[in-house]
Amino acid sequence: MQQNNSVTEFMLLGLTQDPMRQKMVFVIFLIFYVGTVVGNLLIIVTIKSSRSLGSPMYFFLFYLSLSDSCFSTSTAPRLIADALSAKKIIPYNECMTQVFALHFFGCMQIFVLILMAVDRYVAICKPLHYPTIMRRQVCIILIILAWIGSFIHSIAQIILALRLPFCGPNLIDHYCCDLQPLLKLACMDTYVINLLLVTNSGAICSSSFVILMISYIVILHSLRNHSGEGRKKALSTCTSHIIVVILFFGPCIFIYTRPPTTFPMDKMVAVFYTIGTPFLNPLIYTLRNAEVKNAMRKLWCSKITSESKR
Repeated sequence: MQQNNSVTEFMLLGLTQDPMRQKMVFVIFLIFYVGTVVGNLLIIVTIKSSRSLGSPMYFFLFYLSLSDSCFSTSTAPRLIADALSAKKIIPYNECMTQVFALHFFGCMQIFVLILMAVDRYVAICKPLHYPTIMRRQVCIILIILAWIGSFIHSIAQIILALRLPFCGPNLIDHYCCDLQPLLKLACMDTYVINLLLVTNSGAICSSSFVILMISYIVILHSLRNHSGEGRKKALSTCTSHIIVVILFFGPCIFIYTRPPTTFPMDKMVAVFYTIGTPFLNPLIYTLRNAEVKNAMRKLWCSKITSESKR
């Protein structure tokens, strides 16, 4: 992994150099990370334990929560640990692993969000064919294809990263390893690689966002033909999905669809979609979804009842 490199480790600048602010970063992002893991695990356990959440929508929500937890884990633990470290050193191999994990689970989120939009489209626009089209075998195949697609995307990213020669300096002005900050340290002309980055990550983000927004516009337009109660339930579900799509894709498009330039806000934008969005997703899907809330309530009431009987 270290061919053509004299650099064996990188030093991350993190979010701030101020000792007091670093302590604030530690506390704030520890809370965010614990909240992300607990919230998404709660959704995972609830979906797996509840018979009422057996529809394809919750099947895909299970994998969204799983990818959310893993996506946040790819960056948050190091950010939290580095907040208390004087030198934020990351070995070369670990840096490349982080690039792979970041893009693998980030791409998985994108594909699952697309599958959730497809599920809602079929459920609302083709209700009579929904049980046939979105049967369990089809959903499993779609999720497997999403994992394969994510792997191919992240392999392409890591190949680009491994082609970059580093001969010093090794100071990354970021809190994690990603291709954009690494391009600035490479001892070569990175124009072609940046073009490939925009073509790969940028195209996936932009095209997926356009597809998702068009699909939800079509879905919302078709809701005019539904009854009042059915329209209200479908609108609530779709609104949750649209909020998640905008929160995730907005920062991604900002980061990955532009020339190799940096802005002061880049790190905060990256924080928002790598840590903020995975933290907000469980809140959005539980607070706006009566079925998930009821299933959680029943699950924990039964747990408390069984414990009290002991």
